[in-house]
Amino acid sequence: MSALSTRERTALISIALLTALAGVANYGAWAPVPRFAIATLALAGLAWIVSFATEQLGERFGPAITGMLQSTLGNLPELFVVIFALQKGELVVAQTAIVGSILANALLVLGLVIVVGARRSNDGLMRFSKKLPRDTATLLQVTVFIIVLLGLSLGSHDPASHHVKAISVVGAICLLVVYLSWVVPYLRSDVAPGAAAEPADAGEGGVAQGASATAGTAATPSPRLSLAVTLALLAVAGTSSAFVSDWFVNGLKPAIVQLHVSQAFAGLVIVAIAGNAVENAAGLVLAWKGRSDLAISVVKNSVAQIAAFLFPLLVLISFALSTTLTFSLAPVYIGALLLSTLALAQVTGDGEAAEFEGWALVALYVILGALTLYE
Repeated sequence: MSALSTRERTALISIALLTALAGVANYGAWAPVPRFAIATLALAGLAWIVSFATEQLGERFGPAITGMLQSTLGNLPELFVVIFALQKGELVVAQTAIVGSILANALLVLGLVIVVGARRSNDGLMRFSKKLPRDTATLLQVTVFIIVLLGLSLGSHDPASHHVKAISVVGAICLLVVYLSWVVPYLRSDVAPGAAAEPADAGEGGVAQGASATAGTAATPSPRLSLAVTLALLAVAGTSSAFVSDWFVNGLKPAIVQLHVSQAFAGLVIVAIAGNAVENAAGLVLAWKGRSDLAISVVKNSVAQIAAFLFPLLVLISFALSTTLTFSLAPVYIGALLLSTLALAQVTGDGEAAEFEGWALVALYVILGALTLYE
């Protein structure tokens, strides 16, 4: 098992120093913009450590477990940012951070992954398993169903509109039950690297699947870090993310005031992209390496997890905080989520995507980001 390369050691040391500097900037009450910028870079750096360590775990597990681990650990900064934002009464930032995370992964990150994957393919098409995209679309649709219903109720001022918190609690519990009923069988069906596929009695489709699995196995490198070192990196990066997320939120409001950008833009674009740096980095690198199923798994797992697990979990947690989070959103974000869900199902539902479809998803995110500048 080889040691870390010089570049990787340098990166780890640089991120550690950057994290320490973010702490100094926060407690030393530095100017808002530099303090916020350093915290953002530190958060992205810690996300890279999580991405790197989880990729090493991925050499021991299949794409389902690896994608789930990477999205779960990669969403830790997002979880902490929203909790600290709610505790400090920043409801708009918390809401747009969650919505922005869903849309950033479903549109921006997935779009770029498809562009890279299609370009690396011989025929210009990125191919991947159909099951996960379809499952993700279903989970996202259940979440959007609750959000749209609440939006219609509030818009029409019907009697149910006076019970948004109660309806949000019921919706959150239902979403968590649905998510758990999906994720357990999904993880059990995982195939680890090196496991031989059995194409027998599967017909032509089974032969193709077996060939794909064999190709994926051949392309899978062996882990370079021991399990103990990998887990230690994940633990340190995850713990550090909690502190940096607090410093990030502390610097957010004064920075956006000084930069003259809206809270909606800060939450939907800045917080979402910084908090999802793991998916940004890992998905693109995996797509570049030709590991399409794992690249799609990382991004799609993150979309499913934020929409059907993190969002409802934060709704329930928020009742113990100073600000309560519900599924009630501004109409423009309801529309964005609904239309993005339809676009996502259209682009990935058939198990293949061309480069222009990736650019189409990126374009949707850019248009939405431009709109939030004027919110």
